[in-house]
This record gives sequence, structure tokens and C-alpha cells, in this order.
Amino acid sequence: MTGPVVPFREIVLKVHSRCDLACDHCYVYEHADQSWRTRPKVISDHVVRRTAQRLAEHARTHALPSVTVILHGGEPLLAGPARLRTVCEEFGSALAGVADLDLRIHTNGLQLSPRYLDLFDEFGLRVGISLDGDKAANDRHRRFADGRSSHPQVLRAVHLLGQERYRHLNLGLLCTIDIRNDPVAVLDALTDLEPPLVDFLLPHATWDQPPPRPDGSPAAYATWLLAVFDRWQEQGRPVPVRLFSSVLSTLGGGPSLTESLGLAPTDLVVVETDGQLEQADSLKSAYEGAAATGFDVFTHSFDEVAAHPGVRARQQGLAGVSDTCRRCPVVRSCGGGLYTHRYHPANGFDNPSVYCADLEALVRGVQQRTGSATVSPTLGDPAELAAAQRDLTRTLLARLHADLDGRAGRAWDEAWALAAAIEAGEAGAAALDEVLAHPYARTWLLDVLEGLRAGRPGAAEGALRLNAHLAAAAVRAGLGPDVAVPYRAGRLVLPTLGELRVDGPGESGRVSVRATGDGFEVRGEDGGRRAVVLDGRDAPGWRPLRRLAASGAPAFRLDDLDPYRDCFTAPAAPRLTPAAADRWAAALAEAWTLLAEAAPEQAAAAATGLTTLTPLLAPAPGGAGRAAERPYGYGALGLPVTRDARELAYAVLRGHRRTVLRALLDVTDLYAADGSWTHRSPWSGREVPFSRLLADTHERVGLAALDPRRLQGVPEALDLLEGAAEPTVDGLRLLDLLRKETSGSAHRGSGAVHTGTSGSKHPGAAFDHESL
Repeated sequence: MTGPVVPFREIVLKVHSRCDLACDHCYVYEHADQSWRTRPKVISDHVVRRTAQRLAEHARTHALPSVTVILHGGEPLLAGPARLRTVCEEFGSALAGVADLDLRIHTNGLQLSPRYLDLFDEFGLRVGISLDGDKAANDRHRRFADGRSSHPQVLRAVHLLGQERYRHLNLGLLCTIDIRNDPVAVLDALTDLEPPLVDFLLPHATWDQPPPRPDGSPAAYATWLLAVFDRWQEQGRPVPVRLFSSVLSTLGGGPSLTESLGLAPTDLVVVETDGQLEQADSLKSAYEGAAATGFDVFTHSFDEVAAHPGVRARQQGLAGVSDTCRRCPVVRSCGGGLYTHRYHPANGFDNPSVYCADLEALVRGVQQRTGSATVSPTLGDPAELAAAQRDLTRTLLARLHADLDGRAGRAWDEAWALAAAIEAGEAGAAALDEVLAHPYARTWLLDVLEGLRAGRPGAAEGALRLNAHLAAAAVRAGLGPDVAVPYRAGRLVLPTLGELRVDGPGESGRVSVRATGDGFEVRGEDGGRRAVVLDGRDAPGWRPLRRLAASGAPAFRLDDLDPYRDCFTAPAAPRLTPAAADRWAAALAEAWTLLAEAAPEQAAAAATGLTTLTPLLAPAPGGAGRAAERPYGYGALGLPVTRDARELAYAVLRGHRRTVLRALLDVTDLYAADGSWTHRSPWSGREVPFSRLLADTHERVGLAALDPRRLQGVPEALDLLEGAAEPTVDGLRLLDLLRKETSGSAHRGSGAVHTGTSGSKHPGAAFDHESL
């Protein structure tokens, strides 16, 4: 096994190896590995000190920002307050100035008292308590050796930890599942205690020693957990439940939140009371010595343990699960289950979990119960998608402000203050929203952010293009403040308005822009003034953006001026002459008529989502154009300068489909783990990643409105995509929409457009000369 070492961010420190309870489901004392019998009862100061040194060394080597130390046992409180103080002091001292230290302790709670909690408060050590539910449930396993109930003492500990002075130390409750217990009673008993978190744990079992299933059901544990989930939903999710939160996270494309589920690599190591370094404790359920590494804190570093084959096997993600699991659609959520639960004497851990049927039923059950409620509103609603994109641009602007961290000096601070002033009024806020929603504002923001991250010279100065956006907003709103705007190459570009020549072609500088009643005034550093009237017409030195006002088509903005518009796979065309613009307008109007007839739903969606059209040049003869687009905001299309209406109709439809999919991916996760699997494309026959197959399918479904032949292979592709492991809840919803759209396109096939049309001018097609 090769690859970089995954550092440990969490260690479990066994401070006491005996327990004051005799739980019959305990993996330490009741399962296959009985190595506890030969170990010291209490960890020594020497082991504590050496472990702290090793952890600090490991954190320093890997520049870890924080590490977690979990005090465990047996029952860790049996180590006594003095020994626990030593542990806290040694680790605090060793990690000081190296990494933040997160101290925790997992206990049965029987020994918990104010004396312990005052000590824990001093060091910020947080407490998790094991409790299996109500008294009947807890007493099924968690008893003293003489059979007495532990429930009253555990409740006392939970209530003590819940007091105001100790509440900040409360980690929550750990509950081991027994399907003979009433699931609703168990959850009610736990939530009544108002813990900050509940963690349900499947009882440790293997294929050699399978879990009890009293009714013989292969998914009995899922049935029990889904009953808990339903009650939890009914209660309004009163407390977080880690198991459910993890499934919901992975269904949405997020990470796993527990070692028991998901594909995240393990980052945990166990230190026994004698200093031996071991893998996760749960492995003791598999066989004698399953957790052993042969290493100890005295002679081995944590890096050596991290390179151990047993540890590496649990750090491979998808490659570390069985073939059966890799082919399963829910593997991103279940991750093949806890590593221990995969063990079989015949082939080790190369198996699905012994809880495989339960995990699949749990994931699918949660998905069925929550799918409609968790789907992003941006799916299927162009207005919602546009709003989410505006929010994203605002977020990027705030990110730029944070990343600059003073690097753009006083000029940026003044711009930021001016933005707040413009936004203070209703008209100014609306105008600034419109300017920042211009698609190429996104290109500018991402370009500056990338430059700052890469340390590119001049990146901080590039941020001051914000002033041009502020000036455009102030002019649109008719607001009075002067805005100092930098210009380059003699050109002042005001996004969404136009371009003014203010100096020679090679000159750069700064001018002041102020709104007037019918436009704006520009004042140079030499005191010279220039007035611009916004009537939509060219004037000496002034070139406004134009709008397409054609019969039956929405009023798109034609942007052939913005310096950030050159972001498509083909180069942006220079400013179109009035005659060329009119010819293009006529072809676009005719193309829109074709779309409205053949694909009315898509034409309506495009009319809602698109705002800006940029003419593009054809790639050079023999050239393939650019390898990829640069990022730009939702609402822009780059279209060829052609008079062929049918070609333009296809370009609009293709471009809009690509724009929508990219915009969705900007604001929601449609899939996860892309590239971990490949799928055979019905069109090329090649193996492609999920993202490629989805993009091709999404585009073909749209283009089928103009050419039904595009539907060939689409049903097969949708079957592959829906049966894959990658799609999230939103991804599955999108696939459902595509399937419905496919059905509609098939029914409309006889009315689709197959033939070309002339480039004749559409009646009423022209660029208007109204004020912007």
C-alpha cells in the first residue's frame, strides 16, 4: 500500500483498564480479544508523558491545527482525579504552541461528581455518558456484576452534567442499540434529558458472531432505527442525532460525521495503559490481537503506526471496501459500515458489513422520508436559481473583503464604506444588486481571488474594480456621491452601462464619476469634465451597451465591451458595428421564434434566467478553440456571430443547458465522489465519470426539443445515472426532472425543427435606443 500517511487527529488514551459495571455487550471484556487481562489497571505517569510528547511531535510534523484526546477505559473515572489532572497537565503542556487541544472523556457516569467536573472545567475537558435509554432498556445490559441496576446512578450523573455551571462540558449521550427495546421509549427517555447530542451505536458483531435478530429480519436494526427517526422527526428533531445527521449529510453530498458510516479515512489511534499503540478498540470484537500493531509510544512514532498495513487498510476510502460495496448505490452513505463489522474468518475484512441489509434500508428509508423536504428550491425554478447565484456573488465579494486583509489599502476601505452607503437606500440596493448580478462581475471576483491566493502581482489592485461597479450602481440609482474609478488603456468601463474613452490608448489613471439627471459626469485628475447622456446612443468617445428589442424575444443585454467577457471557449468578438449588430439581432429574433415554437418551456426558462449575450468569433481555421471556459456568473451566453437562425437556436439552447447545469453545481451538490466510478456512455461507448455523463444527458434532453434524435441513448443514460452511487438527493431530483422532460420531448417529437431557415430579418428586430 502506497500513498502519503494520513495523520492521526484523534487518540484514545486508556487511563484505566477495568470497569465498575459488567455490561454483557462490552467489546473490551466480553468479546474475542482478552488482552485487557495482562495490562496494568492504571496508566503510569511515564506512559502519559511519553504519549503527550509523541502527539506533539506528530502534530508539529503535520502542522495539525488541533488534536483530540479521548480518555477512555474500562471506566476512565476509576483512574481518580489526581491521575486525570496529570493527564490534562501533560497534554496541555506538550501541545502548547503546537496545536489546539480538545480533551474529552467517555464514561458510564457512575463515579461522576462535582469534584471531577470542577477539575474538567479547569482544563475544558468535555464529558460523554453512556446510557441505553429508559430504565428497562438500560438495565438489559448495563448492570453491576451482582445484577443491580445502574440506571439511577447514570441519571444522577446526566442531571449533574446538565446543571448550568457544567452544561458547557456536556458532549451528549451514547446509546447502544438493542432491537428488543422499544425504540420510541428509548428516544423519548434520551431527549427528555435534553443532551446536546445523541449517538446511536450498533452492537459490535461480525460475520463469525452475527448480531441477534429475534424476528429473523435481515433489516431489523434499520426498522428499529427508522422508528426512532420517525419519532425524532415527529418531535421536531429536538436534539442532533449523529447517525441520522451523517446519513443526511452524505445524501446531500457532504461528509460522513461518524466512523461507523461513510468513506472518510480513519484518523484515530489507541494508546493502552501500558503504552501499546493499537487500532480502533472495536476490532477487539473480531479476534484476539486484531487491534494490535506491535508498536508502543516508547520506541515508535505515530507516523510509524499510521503506515501500519492495518491502519492503511482503513484509510483507502472507496478502494478499501469490498467489490460488492463498491457497486452499491448507497456506499457513499454507509461506507461499507464499520470496519470491524465486515470481519469473516474466511477472508478477513474484505466483505460488506454484517449489517449490510440494515444500512441499505436505513439510508434508503431516510432518503424516502426526507427527499422532498431537502431538495434545493433552485431545481426547476429559474427565479430561485438566479437568486441563489446573486447570493453567491455577494458571498464572493465578502470573501474578497476578508482575503484582502488590508492589502488594497485605504482605497479599498473607502470603496467598502461607499458600498454600504449605496446599499443603505432601497434604490441604491436594487441598483447594486443589478450591477453585481452582471455575469462578468463573477469572472472579475474569481480572477482577483485566485490572484490573491497565488500571490500574483497586482491582484490586490485588481480588487479596486469594485469602484466601477459602485459607480454604475450610483448612476443607475441617480445617487450623488462621487466615485473614484480607476481606468486602464485609456478606457473607463462601467459594468452594465458602457465604455468611455478618457485618455490615450496606453494611459491608466483614476477619474471621478458622479450621477446626473440624465446620465453621469466624469471629472479627470486635471480638473477636466465630461458629461455622458444615457439615451442608448453612441456619442464621441462613449459606447453604451445595447439591448435587443425584437418581437417575441426578451430584452437581452448585448455586452461586447466588458473586459472580463472573454471567458468562453471561443474568443469574444470586438464591438459590433451597428449594421452587424442589427443583422445579428434579426437572426437572434428568428432563432427565438423557433425556440418558442419547438421548446416553449425552455424558451420561458431562458427568458427568466438569461440577461446577457456576448458575440463570439469562430475559432481560427484548424484550431479547436480554448480548452475550457473561465468561470462567469449565471445569465450570460456566448453566441457565434452568424445570420443562421437555426444555428443560433441550437447555440442558445445548448448554451443555456450548460449554463443552468453549471449554475446548479455552483449552489448545490448534485453528486459526490465524482471520478471514483466510471460509466459507459451510450453515445461514445467510452467509460466516463458521472459528471460527464450527466452533462451529456442534460444537454441532449434539452436539444431533443429541436431534434428528437438526440433522445437516442438518453433512457439508458438515465438508468445508469439513477443507479449510480454518486447522485445526491438533489441529483436524483434533477434526474427525475430529466426523465419527465424526456417523456415530454418524445411526445412533441413530430413538431420539432429539423430544417434550416434563412437569415432574413425578423420583423421588428433591431437594437433599441431607449435609456438603459
